[in-house]
Amino acid sequence: MPQVGIVATGSYVPDTVVSNEEVARGAGVSDEWIVRKTGIRERRRADDRDATSDLAARAARAALEQAGVAPRDVAYIVLATSTPDHPQPATASIVQHLLGAVNAAAFDINAVCSGFVYATAVAERLLRGAGEGRYALVVGADIYSRILDYSDRKTAILFGDGAGAVLLGSVPQARGIQETSLLTRGDQYRLISVPAGGSRRPASDRTLREGGHFFRMDGRGVRSFVQDNLPGALHELLDRAGVDRDQVRHFVPHQANGVMLGEVWPRLELPRATMHLALEKYGNTGSASVPITLDVAHRKGEFADGETVLMAGFGGGMTVGAILAQWAPTACARAGDTRRPVAVTAG
Repeated sequence: MPQVGIVATGSYVPDTVVSNEEVARGAGVSDEWIVRKTGIRERRRADDRDATSDLAARAARAALEQAGVAPRDVAYIVLATSTPDHPQPATASIVQHLLGAVNAAAFDINAVCSGFVYATAVAERLLRGAGEGRYALVVGADIYSRILDYSDRKTAILFGDGAGAVLLGSVPQARGIQETSLLTRGDQYRLISVPAGGSRRPASDRTLREGGHFFRMDGRGVRSFVQDNLPGALHELLDRAGVDRDQVRHFVPHQANGVMLGEVWPRLELPRATMHLALEKYGNTGSASVPITLDVAHRKGEFADGETVLMAGFGGGMTVGAILAQWAPTACARAGDTRRPVAVTAG
């Protein structure tokens, strides 16, 4: 059975930069308020002509190019998104077409902002049974700008558009993905939602008038959920893997809110770890936030061969997902890449 790990990373963010001043006006707040509450200074917005599949394909292509792998050699494409191109078919099938990955089985996963971690766990298990030399593309992509109520300060200030991807493949023994953990608390599903547009509340003139197609979030409830569930889920994962807290060198979380992450960080008890943040420039990019941050850090050479990397997502459902991996050497970072995450070291 092959050992599966990340062999390349890629990401794509749109060119259009949206400042705090722009979103603050509609939400009735200020730039200073947004920075103080979230740590976010700007975010990106997709071009009107682009859909989620377009962003996803660009991020996936960047990962393939980094690894030097042809699209036809990909066996699976697993796309995590909560803003698909349309209800059906799966957006992953459109990504397969855009890439020319004609041999890949493609499907979507929706675990909201935990989606990338859930998708990676699924793809890793598929590859374990597929034999040596097979590859899977895992992509997280979202265009939240299309579902935001820009008068709602709880949500309008947070989100940006983007996509991130990893290519999974065979890696040396004692490297790669070591353990995964997935948790759902369906009793709290109401904390995050887009109420209308599905089978319970189909689209109608009434749902449009009521704003039922906008993203809604109970900010305080989400903060409590993260504080109550994330530390325990990560500690359980490390204990199950037999990994001491001080062995973790890198923590790549979902980029929900920088202030909230700062509050929960001490409770994670990772004394030698660096927490990687890219939200100051990109905001909360939903299921794309973990792979975008991972790609930014990787292309800057932040990860050394064999170092322990912990990735975590949390979001609607309510869901938590985590992946523990030993970093394997991958393709060289692109020369001249100036994107850099903020690194927060414990202690």
